[in-house]
Amino acid sequence: TNKQTNKQTNKMVVIHVKGSDGDGFLFETTTDTKNEDLIQSLVNLQNLRSRAKVIVDSVRGLAQYGMMKDGTVGGRHAGATVVSSTNDNQNHPVVECQENSKNILVDPTGLRIGNPPEDGRLVQTLLQTAKDLEEYVDKNQVQKRIALTIETLQDKISNVRGAVVMAYPMGLPEYDLVRISLDDESLESTFVANDILDPNTTTLWCAGKEFQRGKAVSDRLGCNEKTKVIAKLQKQGSGPPGREPIVNEQERQAMMAHYFKRQEELKRLAEVDDDDYLNSQWADSKEMKRSLQGLDRIKAPGFRFS
Repeated sequence: TNKQTNKQTNKMVVIHVKGSDGDGFLFETTTDTKNEDLIQSLVNLQNLRSRAKVIVDSVRGLAQYGMMKDGTVGGRHAGATVVSSTNDNQNHPVVECQENSKNILVDPTGLRIGNPPEDGRLVQTLLQTAKDLEEYVDKNQVQKRIALTIETLQDKISNVRGAVVMAYPMGLPEYDLVRISLDDESLESTFVANDILDPNTTTLWCAGKEFQRGKAVSDRLGCNEKTKVIAKLQKQGSGPPGREPIVNEQERQAMMAHYFKRQEELKRLAEVDDDDYLNSQWADSKEMKRSLQGLDRIKAPGFRFS
């Protein structure tokens, strides 16, 4: 039942995997999970998140400007489109020039042929599935307290793959970044190549101590199933990660604003004349006399009680 599921979810160890750039995600596990299994899951999830970034970026380019130009050909024309024939020496569609295309949009980066799908519904499906994937892997999921799962992330990627197949049933050329991001396991030719982690050598750290392989999560965090910790993944040989700053970025900005406001107040006080206080009511030597006589409550324009 739903109540039983919620109870089980509340008794999970929540691990906030945090990156050096502020990126991160939540993952739920149990105290009896082996550390090597936990590291494997976290690495696979992090690598899928990196893959998702490439997929989202490339699919949006595909929806706007069509498939990529062949790097060996150099992209002969912005209005080139794809025909169903293939070369004997290549196993991907041939890009041929088509001058009379009705849907030419010049790609400002020069990477794509400028001929997106003509069916607007297919374009919207591509953009929507890419948006769903982007929102699921976004770091704001941490603030929403939504833990990620490999199964759900793979389903989101499968939705994008289905949208691509619908828009391009003949398939994409093997040099297109969309096809690479969906099919290539290494992602060596993408901008996230340096972010891909090896599950066999990656280490997991929490509070300056490593999760030793061969042990369980309980050996590091205890047996409390309601624990929430911040952890970091490190590549082999990187050693322990740096300590977290004492104050976060929002707190630092608030402190800077407070100090700036205080500095401006002190500056204004320094500019005030030293004798300016003599004009204040409390500095009037006859104020007490007028108060006792009840004259302080009488106000008459142009008349002053002495």
